[in-house]
Amino acid sequence: MSAKIYQPGKTAMQSGMAKTKNWILEFDAETARSKDPLMGWNSVSETKTQVKLRFETLDEAKAYAETNGIAYRVLKPHSRKNVSKSYAANFSYDRQISWTH
Repeated sequence: MSAKIYQPGKTAMQSGMAKTKNWILEFDAETARSKDPLMGWNSVSETKTQVKLRFETLDEAKAYAETNGIAYRVLKPHSRKNVSKSYAANFSYDRQISWTH
């Protein structure tokens, strides 16, 4: 049994950073996915892949995996650029760059 531990990124429909602070432990599939003959959906016979455990810190997630004998890998989050631009900054009196068309 193996798992991955990661910190989720924000969704495209989300402007804030809500639900991106926690760390998630997600189990890997041990069997291959197969196509459902009736609907054509991808399915897997085990239910562990549906389980996502949330932890407040990376250390808590690692400790849980180690105490339960789960092999894990940690996926480091990507850093975001801090862009402090807004539409109102286009009309600011103290602009650093001249505004031309």
